[in-house]
Amino acid sequence: MSKEGVVPRFLPTASIGVYLIALSAVVAIPLIAFVLFLMIELESRDRELLAASTAEDAQMVARSVDRALQDMTTTLRVLAGSPELEQGDLRAFHNRSQDSLRSNSLYVIAVDANGQQLLNTRVPFGTPLPPTSSPSTLRAALESEVTQISNVFFGPTSGRFVFNVVMPLSEEKAASSGAHALIMTQDAEDLQRLLSTEGMPPGWSVAILDGDGAIVTALGESNASSITDFSEETVRLMSGVNGTIEDVGGEPEEIYGYAQIVGSQWKAVVWGPISTAQAAILHTSRQLIVGSILFLAIGMLCGYLIARQLRLPIRQIAEMAERIGRGEIVPPVETRIREVSQISVALSNASFDRSQAEDKMHLILHELVHRTKNILTLVQAMMRQLGRQEATMEEFQKAISTRLQGLGRSIEVLASEQWVGVPLKRLVRIQLETFAEASDRVELDGEDIALKAEAVQNLGLVLHELATNSLKYGALSVPEGKVVFSWRQDVPSEPKSLLRMTWEELGGPPAQEPAQTGFGTTIIRRHAEASFGGRVDVHYRESGFSWALAAPREAFERSSSETIPELMT
Repeated sequence: MSKEGVVPRFLPTASIGVYLIALSAVVAIPLIAFVLFLMIELESRDRELLAASTAEDAQMVARSVDRALQDMTTTLRVLAGSPELEQGDLRAFHNRSQDSLRSNSLYVIAVDANGQQLLNTRVPFGTPLPPTSSPSTLRAALESEVTQISNVFFGPTSGRFVFNVVMPLSEEKAASSGAHALIMTQDAEDLQRLLSTEGMPPGWSVAILDGDGAIVTALGESNASSITDFSEETVRLMSGVNGTIEDVGGEPEEIYGYAQIVGSQWKAVVWGPISTAQAAILHTSRQLIVGSILFLAIGMLCGYLIARQLRLPIRQIAEMAERIGRGEIVPPVETRIREVSQISVALSNASFDRSQAEDKMHLILHELVHRTKNILTLVQAMMRQLGRQEATMEEFQKAISTRLQGLGRSIEVLASEQWVGVPLKRLVRIQLETFAEASDRVELDGEDIALKAEAVQNLGLVLHELATNSLKYGALSVPEGKVVFSWRQDVPSEPKSLLRMTWEELGGPPAQEPAQTGFGTTIIRRHAEASFGGRVDVHYRESGFSWALAAPREAFERSSSETIPELMT
């Protein structure tokens, strides 16, 4: 099945505007889909980078808090080695510690094994003091003999939320001073100086959580206050030393980066809405989506406008085709589309060529009728002549059959040449094909010329009769006989000069003039003279039969001004 038969099954019948708009969509939609795919991939990659960046920020905060706690531990270790404490002079130790830590917002507490405060640099020495407010941290430090960090709690002495760094003392120092542990306490809000939201997206926050998940201090847009509990579910998901978690169920979606502070259960947390962190890429995505839709709309609009531009020329071409179908000659139309203008010119030329072809066809049919009448007149004359000479019906049928065969060969070769004439040598060979056993004993001598249609028919009859007579009575009737057929022009440069044709038989029996004139003699003499306007000389010699025709060359040769060649061009 051809492609033309398959296309309609897949494509509906529609206007060119629909197809151009569809083409615009087919071109634009894959591009839009590809852009969306790239944006999704970019957003996914950006979210991965955001998670890594958030976790790194949390680790930086954790390291900063860890350094502060380590500094507090180092300070306690230095104070624990002071001579005042070793000598048991707690007043002197109180004054020394108070003077050393006055500018750091740090305070030292000495407690016994039961947690009773022996001194607190927040208040003057000797002021009655309650037991420590974080006994569990004290017990853990004494039992493990390792410095411990407490959770945040409300200090009754300070009247603020504080946390403690508890360092156990050796037995020697405890025996000399009565203090089993030194505690460095600091207000929880003082740790806020370690936090910063600089470089974070808008709406993000940072916080420090104690071991119970309470907020030690926080900074940022969350407005989280100290000692309030962080989201229990979120804290439970913060497993491991550090990492990130996403709260995709909330509104807006948030991401949390966390890192555990070394040596404690505290954690540093950085969190905020994902949308603000990805605001730039989301804004770019929205711009690309809007731009893609706009691009699609513009493409479809351009397709529609181009379709309108194409519709008029196509309708003009269709109208031209309809007029050509009615046989009219149509002028070309001018359009802004080069190809359509070329088609218009081609259709106009086709309409003119069709009109010319129809005119030529009428002339050819007229000529064909004329020539058919001539052929029928010739056949009719032939039949009348043979009817008067042949004695029996069988002889008549045979005589008429052979001559019609020769005439038919002439007409056949004319038809093969579109009735524009036949070369003389080809005509001779075609007429001799009937006499295949003797055709190779006929020599041709002369410069080939193109015969006109009438000359082909008439000369073909003459040649057929000459060959038939020679095969019956002349040189071609014996194996050693031959025929020389020659032609010459008296003055080659003059078209109206005489053309002389000679049929000369050699090597055959002596020629004898027939007792009576038959159809063959009529053809080679009177018909030849009448057809070509010339003179025929016939000789019956001992050496053989001779036939000569002298006639104007223009009676034989086709000229360039003949009607049929012009029509068939």
